[in-house]
Amino acid sequence: MTTALIVETLAAAATGPITSAGNTQLGIAVLAGIAVIVLLITRLKMHAFLALTVGSLTLGVFAGAPLAKTIASFTAGLGATVAGVGVLIALGAILGKLLADSGGADEIVGTILARAKGRAMPWAMVLIASVIGLPLFFEVGIVLLIPVVLLVAKRGNYSLMRIGIPALAGLSVMHGLVPPHPGPLVAIDALDANLGVTLALGVVVAVPTVIIAGPLFSRYAARWVDIAPPENMIAPRPAADPEHRPRFGATVFTVLLPVALMLVKALVDIVVDDPASPVQRVTDVAGSPMIALLAAVLVGMFTLGRAAGFTRARISTTVEKSLAPIAGILLIVGAGGGFKQTLIDVGVGQMILDVSKDWAVPTLLLAWLIAVAIRLATGSAAGLVAPLAADMSTTGTALLVLAIGSGSLFFSHVNDAGFWLVKEYFGMTVGQTLKTWSVMETIISVVGLVLVLLLSLVL
Repeated sequence: MTTALIVETLAAAATGPITSAGNTQLGIAVLAGIAVIVLLITRLKMHAFLALTVGSLTLGVFAGAPLAKTIASFTAGLGATVAGVGVLIALGAILGKLLADSGGADEIVGTILARAKGRAMPWAMVLIASVIGLPLFFEVGIVLLIPVVLLVAKRGNYSLMRIGIPALAGLSVMHGLVPPHPGPLVAIDALDANLGVTLALGVVVAVPTVIIAGPLFSRYAARWVDIAPPENMIAPRPAADPEHRPRFGATVFTVLLPVALMLVKALVDIVVDDPASPVQRVTDVAGSPMIALLAAVLVGMFTLGRAAGFTRARISTTVEKSLAPIAGILLIVGAGGGFKQTLIDVGVGQMILDVSKDWAVPTLLLAWLIAVAIRLATGSAAGLVAPLAADMSTTGTALLVLAIGSGSLFFSHVNDAGFWLVKEYFGMTVGQTLKTWSVMETIISVVGLVLVLLLSLVL
């Protein structure tokens, strides 16, 4: 779910692992932990929250870590994930419920269905997701887009995968490759890359990548996993008179408000770049994900709720009802974060660094391979590759950022909180999520790498 977050794994490695296990033992521990999670969910039908908890403990046991420290790692990761992602999911659920109950979501969906029909719909969804997802963290983009994706699929009688995969691809490509998205910005800062060059090359790589992984791949994903939108995630169509729906302009303004706030923050951070500046202080607060979504919710109570004729009591009831369906999602996503933190704390990141330091491969490919290895093991692509940027040209450093970003998206699976977020929102099984979401992420990663390598030959 994350891109080149260099500081996270470097900090984890600096504090030292909670076990002195060798690389072979750690490798076995990782495989054992993931195998237990998959077995418990697919064969024994255990709830994913419990399976992730048991899998984390199994990982610690096989790695030779003290049980108390394993528990501490898991709970710390769970708490940090819920504290960060959980609040965003809750605020997004409230906004989504306001959109649905007021008729605002129907207004957006009706407009989309009227303007883009048939084969054009997946292309429309990838464009909408790319625009909305540019300044947003992936989790925020998901909670903003889910109501629209589900309603478009249901009202237009489309396969959920035909609509959902392009939207997810648009969000994911922006997340990994294109500044001013926060992920690439972190990598740019850590590698001291040129923002303008990285942005230009990122767009060149992103456009064909999102086309292949989005609208084109969605044709096959829809054949492999033919499912309807989950009814429990779709609010009933409001019985209110259409005249009382919020207007399209007001609805779009409410949805795009957090996007605008975060985009302004990103641009001010780039242009001003002075933490002492009053302007940057204000935008840093207003453009933080929690405040931006909170602002959208508060504004939505008026632009959506009051516009639909809701009383204060009705708005309060809508907010209350929006939170119940996401309780299980919060626990599952939190447990995914706990499993990831356990992987980091037992020393998997350092193990990958030790194994990869002697690989005799080209720099860009090595950066991608290290990011892939860390992604598969820990669920986050922390950049242990900063030394590779030494003595590289401006273009080379920009391509290195994109190689890391591409590798960071490779095959999201059970150790990634984003995997569980997509699975639960789309109502899929683990196997279905692997065949759609995980394959889509792998396509983005591989196509991105190929394009980066091709650019390195001509630039």
